[in-house]
Amino acid sequence: MWAQVLAAVCLASAAVLAMMGPGTVGSVRRRLRRTLQHRPDAKRPDPIRLAAGLGGVATAVVLGGWPGLAAGVLVAAGLDCLLRRLEPAAARRRRLREAADLPLAADLLAAALRAGAPLDRAVLAVADALGGPLGERLGRVGRTLRLGGGPEEAWGHLSPVAGAERLTHAAIRSSTSGAALAGALTRLADDLRASRATAAEAAARRSGVLLVLPLGLCFLPAFILAGLVPVIVAVLGDVL
Repeated sequence: MWAQVLAAVCLASAAVLAMMGPGTVGSVRRRLRRTLQHRPDAKRPDPIRLAAGLGGVATAVVLGGWPGLAAGVLVAAGLDCLLRRLEPAAARRRRLREAADLPLAADLLAAALRAGAPLDRAVLAVADALGGPLGERLGRVGRTLRLGGGPEEAWGHLSPVAGAERLTHAAIRSSTSGAALAGALTRLADDLRASRATAAEAAARRSGVLLVLPLGLCFLPAFILAGLVPVIVAVLGDVL
Protein backbone atom coordinates (compact mmCIF):
# COMPACT_ATOMS: atom_id res chain seq x y z
CA MET A 1 0.00 0.00 0.00
CA TRP A 2 2.71 2.45 1.01
CA ALA A 3 4.71 1.53 -2.09
CA GLN A 4 1.82 2.50 -4.35
CA VAL A 5 1.30 5.76 -2.44
CA LEU A 6 5.00 6.63 -2.70
CA ALA A 7 5.03 5.82 -6.40
CA ALA A 8 1.94 7.99 -6.99
CA VAL A 9 3.48 10.90 -5.08
CA CYS A 10 6.74 10.61 -7.04
CA LEU A 11 4.94 10.42 -10.38
CA ALA A 12 2.73 13.41 -9.51
CA SER A 13 5.74 15.48 -8.46
CA ALA A 14 7.64 14.49 -11.60
CA ALA A 15 4.63 15.42 -13.76
CA VAL A 16 4.38 18.84 -12.11
CA LEU A 17 8.08 19.52 -12.64
CA ALA A 18 7.90 18.28 -16.24
CA MET A 19 4.89 20.49 -17.02
CA MET A 20 6.85 23.45 -15.71
CA GLY A 21 9.13 22.81 -18.65
CA PRO A 22 12.59 24.18 -19.40
CA GLY A 23 11.10 27.62 -19.95
CA THR A 24 10.34 28.05 -16.24
CA VAL A 25 13.62 26.65 -15.01
CA GLY A 26 15.17 30.10 -15.14
CA SER A 27 12.42 31.62 -12.99
CA VAL A 28 12.70 28.78 -10.48
CA ARG A 29 16.42 29.28 -10.28
CA ARG A 30 15.98 33.02 -9.78
CA ARG A 31 13.58 32.42 -6.91
CA LEU A 32 15.98 29.91 -5.37
CA ARG A 33 18.83 32.37 -5.79
CA ARG A 34 16.89 35.04 -3.92
CA THR A 35 16.03 32.52 -1.21
CA LEU A 36 19.61 31.30 -0.83
CA GLN A 37 21.37 34.64 -1.05
CA HIS A 38 22.69 34.19 2.46
CA ARG A 39 24.23 30.87 1.36
CA PRO A 40 26.21 31.58 -1.82
CA ASP A 41 27.87 28.17 -1.65
CA ALA A 42 24.54 26.30 -1.50
CA LYS A 43 23.92 23.87 -4.33
CA ARG A 44 20.75 24.76 -6.24
CA PRO A 45 18.56 21.85 -7.40
CA ASP A 46 17.86 21.30 -11.07
CA PRO A 47 14.08 20.83 -11.66
CA ILE A 48 14.66 18.65 -14.72
CA ARG A 49 17.04 16.35 -12.88
CA LEU A 50 14.68 16.28 -9.91
CA ALA A 51 11.73 15.27 -12.11
CA ALA A 52 13.81 12.54 -13.75
CA GLY A 53 14.91 11.27 -10.35
CA LEU A 54 11.33 11.14 -9.07
CA GLY A 55 10.27 9.20 -12.14
CA GLY A 56 13.09 6.74 -11.58
CA VAL A 57 12.15 6.33 -7.91
CA ALA A 58 8.51 5.69 -8.85
CA THR A 59 9.57 3.04 -11.37
CA ALA A 60 11.84 1.34 -8.84
CA VAL A 61 9.08 1.33 -6.20
CA VAL A 62 6.46 -0.08 -8.57
CA LEU A 63 8.65 -2.87 -9.98
CA GLY A 64 10.60 -3.59 -6.80
CA GLY A 65 13.77 -5.59 -6.27
CA TRP A 66 16.92 -5.38 -8.32
CA PRO A 67 15.04 -5.28 -11.64
CA GLY A 68 13.09 -2.28 -10.38
CA LEU A 69 16.31 -0.56 -9.31
CA ALA A 70 17.90 -1.12 -12.72
CA ALA A 71 14.75 0.01 -14.52
CA GLY A 72 14.55 3.09 -12.27
CA VAL A 73 18.09 4.13 -13.18
CA LEU A 74 17.35 3.69 -16.88
CA VAL A 75 14.06 5.61 -16.62
CA ALA A 76 15.73 8.46 -14.72
CA ALA A 77 18.51 8.76 -17.31
CA GLY A 78 16.04 8.60 -20.19
CA LEU A 79 13.73 11.21 -18.66
CA ASP A 80 16.65 13.55 -18.02
CA CYS A 81 17.76 13.36 -21.67
CA LEU A 82 14.19 13.67 -22.98
CA LEU A 83 13.23 16.66 -20.84
CA ARG A 84 16.40 18.53 -21.74
CA ARG A 85 15.66 18.09 -25.45
CA LEU A 86 12.19 19.60 -25.17
CA GLU A 87 11.92 23.12 -26.59
CA PRO A 88 10.82 25.67 -23.99
CA ALA A 89 7.43 27.25 -24.66
CA ALA A 90 8.94 30.74 -24.63
CA ALA A 91 11.60 29.74 -27.16
CA ARG A 92 8.96 28.15 -29.40
CA ARG A 93 6.79 31.29 -29.30
CA ARG A 94 9.83 33.42 -30.08
CA ARG A 95 10.84 31.18 -32.99
CA LEU A 96 7.35 31.18 -34.50
CA ARG A 97 6.98 34.95 -34.18
CA GLU A 98 10.37 35.57 -35.78
CA ALA A 99 9.43 33.34 -38.72
CA ALA A 100 6.03 35.05 -39.03
CA ASP A 101 7.54 38.57 -38.98
CA LEU A 102 10.31 37.82 -41.47
CA PRO A 103 8.30 38.50 -44.70
CA LEU A 104 7.05 41.83 -43.34
CA ALA A 105 10.58 42.76 -42.27
CA ALA A 106 11.88 42.00 -45.78
CA ASP A 107 9.15 44.16 -47.36
CA LEU A 108 9.81 47.05 -44.98
CA LEU A 109 13.55 46.86 -45.54
CA ALA A 110 13.07 46.82 -49.32
CA ALA A 111 10.78 49.88 -49.10
CA ALA A 112 13.31 51.76 -46.94
CA LEU A 113 16.14 50.97 -49.35
CA ARG A 114 14.05 52.08 -52.34
CA ALA A 115 13.39 55.35 -50.51
CA GLY A 116 17.14 56.01 -50.49
CA ALA A 117 18.02 55.24 -46.87
CA PRO A 118 21.45 53.78 -46.13
CA LEU A 119 21.46 50.14 -45.18
CA ASP A 120 22.27 50.61 -41.50
CA ARG A 121 19.64 53.31 -41.01
CA ALA A 122 17.10 51.27 -42.97
CA VAL A 123 17.71 48.20 -40.78
CA LEU A 124 17.40 50.26 -37.58
CA ALA A 125 14.19 51.91 -38.81
CA VAL A 126 12.67 48.52 -39.64
CA ALA A 127 13.74 47.18 -36.23
CA ASP A 128 12.01 50.08 -34.46
CA ALA A 129 8.85 49.71 -36.54
CA LEU A 130 8.70 45.93 -36.28
CA GLY A 131 9.50 45.34 -32.62
CA GLY A 132 9.37 41.90 -31.07
CA PRO A 133 12.18 39.34 -31.11
CA LEU A 134 12.95 39.83 -34.80
CA GLY A 135 13.12 43.60 -34.26
CA GLU A 136 15.69 43.02 -31.52
CA ARG A 137 17.84 40.94 -33.85
CA LEU A 138 17.55 43.52 -36.62
CA GLY A 139 18.51 46.21 -34.13
CA ARG A 140 21.71 44.31 -33.38
CA VAL A 141 22.34 44.00 -37.12
CA GLY A 142 21.87 47.73 -37.67
CA ARG A 143 24.07 48.72 -34.72
CA THR A 144 26.82 46.38 -35.89
CA LEU A 145 26.70 47.87 -39.39
CA ARG A 146 26.73 51.41 -37.99
CA LEU A 147 29.78 50.65 -35.86
CA GLY A 148 31.66 49.40 -38.92
CA GLY A 149 31.27 45.67 -38.45
CA GLY A 150 31.59 43.34 -41.40
CA PRO A 151 28.50 42.07 -43.22
CA GLU A 152 29.09 38.49 -42.09
CA GLU A 153 29.31 39.57 -38.47
CA ALA A 154 26.30 41.88 -38.69
CA TRP A 155 23.89 39.64 -40.57
CA GLY A 156 25.02 36.65 -38.52
CA HIS A 157 22.64 37.86 -35.81
CA LEU A 158 19.78 36.56 -38.00
CA SER A 159 21.24 33.06 -38.37
CA PRO A 160 18.94 31.48 -35.70
CA VAL A 161 15.82 32.75 -37.51
CA ALA A 162 14.16 30.12 -39.69
CA GLY A 163 14.10 31.19 -43.33
CA ALA A 164 16.56 34.08 -42.89
CA GLU A 165 19.41 32.32 -44.71
CA ARG A 166 18.44 33.79 -48.08
CA LEU A 167 18.15 37.26 -46.60
CA THR A 168 21.60 37.10 -45.03
CA HIS A 169 23.15 35.67 -48.21
CA ALA A 170 21.54 38.38 -50.34
CA ALA A 171 22.71 41.12 -47.97
CA ILE A 172 26.27 39.80 -47.86
CA ARG A 173 26.34 39.36 -51.64
CA SER A 174 25.02 42.91 -52.10
CA SER A 175 27.69 44.35 -49.81
CA THR A 176 30.49 42.62 -51.74
CA SER A 177 29.21 42.90 -55.32
CA GLY A 178 27.11 46.05 -55.16
CA ALA A 179 23.98 44.28 -56.43
CA ALA A 180 20.62 45.84 -55.62
CA LEU A 181 19.20 44.40 -52.40
CA ALA A 182 15.64 45.73 -52.56
CA GLY A 183 14.51 43.46 -55.39
CA ALA A 184 15.96 40.37 -53.73
CA LEU A 185 14.17 41.25 -50.49
CA THR A 186 10.83 41.65 -52.26
CA ARG A 187 11.21 38.28 -53.97
CA LEU A 188 12.25 36.73 -50.66
CA ALA A 189 9.12 38.08 -48.93
CA ASP A 190 6.89 36.66 -51.68
CA ASP A 191 8.63 33.27 -51.50
CA LEU A 192 8.32 33.14 -47.71
CA ARG A 193 4.60 33.89 -47.86
CA ALA A 194 4.09 31.24 -50.54
CA SER A 195 6.03 28.69 -48.49
CA ARG A 196 3.97 29.52 -45.42
CA ALA A 197 0.72 29.09 -47.35
CA THR A 198 1.92 25.73 -48.69
CA ALA A 199 2.95 24.57 -45.23
CA ALA A 200 -0.41 25.64 -43.77
CA GLU A 201 -2.29 23.74 -46.49
CA ALA A 202 -0.20 20.62 -45.91
CA ALA A 203 -0.79 20.85 -42.16
CA ALA A 204 -4.54 21.16 -42.74
CA ARG A 205 -4.57 18.06 -44.93
CA ARG A 206 -2.46 16.14 -42.42
CA SER A 207 -4.75 17.14 -39.57
CA GLY A 208 -7.73 15.73 -41.48
CA VAL A 209 -5.98 12.38 -41.75
CA LEU A 210 -4.99 12.42 -38.09
CA LEU A 211 -8.55 13.19 -37.03
CA VAL A 212 -9.79 10.05 -38.78
CA LEU A 213 -7.36 7.76 -36.91
CA PRO A 214 -9.15 7.84 -33.52
CA LEU A 215 -12.45 7.20 -35.28
CA GLY A 216 -10.96 4.20 -37.04
CA LEU A 217 -9.45 2.88 -33.82
CA CYS A 218 -12.88 3.08 -32.18
CA PHE A 219 -14.82 1.42 -35.01
CA LEU A 220 -12.32 -1.31 -35.90
CA PRO A 221 -12.70 -3.32 -32.66
CA ALA A 222 -16.48 -2.92 -32.85
CA PHE A 223 -16.47 -4.18 -36.44
CA ILE A 224 -14.34 -7.17 -35.46
CA LEU A 225 -16.54 -8.05 -32.47
CA ALA A 226 -19.87 -7.48 -34.18
CA GLY A 227 -19.04 -8.66 -37.69
CA LEU A 228 -16.21 -11.16 -37.71
CA VAL A 229 -16.40 -12.88 -34.33
CA PRO A 230 -20.01 -14.18 -34.78
CA VAL A 231 -19.12 -15.58 -38.20
CA ILE A 232 -16.00 -17.30 -36.87
CA VAL A 233 -17.92 -18.70 -33.88
CA ALA A 234 -20.69 -20.00 -36.17
CA VAL A 235 -18.22 -21.64 -38.54
CA LEU A 236 -16.31 -23.24 -35.71
CA GLY A 237 -19.59 -24.46 -34.17
CA ASP A 238 -20.56 -26.17 -37.41
CA VAL A 239 -17.14 -27.71 -37.86
CA LEU A 240 -16.76 -28.94 -34.32
